[in-house]
Amino acid sequence: MKILSVVAALLLVLTAAVAQKEEQAIRSVLDDQVKAWNEGKIEEYMKGYWNSGETSFVSGGTITKGYAGVLARYKKGYDSREKMGILAFDDLQIRMMSSSSAVATGVWRLQRSNDTPWGRFTLIVEKKPEGWRIVYDHTSSASP
Repeated sequence: MKILSVVAALLLVLTAAVAQKEEQAIRSVLDDQVKAWNEGKIEEYMKGYWNSGETSFVSGGTITKGYAGVLARYKKGYDSREKMGILAFDDLQIRMMSSSSAVATGVWRLQRSNDTPWGRFTLIVEKKPEGWRIVYDHTSSASP
């Protein structure tokens, strides 16, 4: 019976360690996005998304389907460094749903010369052959 308890405890510790490693990998993807955004590199920012026609972005009552559509949406809405501002993610929470999927929630903030928009996001992130990627993004803006 003691051996079974030890094995169970070891499995629990191992599972927690793996989950922590995966959460850190997801945080790294989001940190890379912030860095790319703040350097004005939308294409680099988009590397956090799954390059697939199945990728979805929901915001402002619209759904944008596909990686190319999401990229075009970002390029249209943020066509200058002034509009892009300085991005920060706060209150980031990552919940592992399985060994290959997670839900990430948080607050996004832009610091721009004339305003400081912010809102909340919910991301579904999946582990793909190229690493963790956002497959679904629901982002809202807070009222000014």
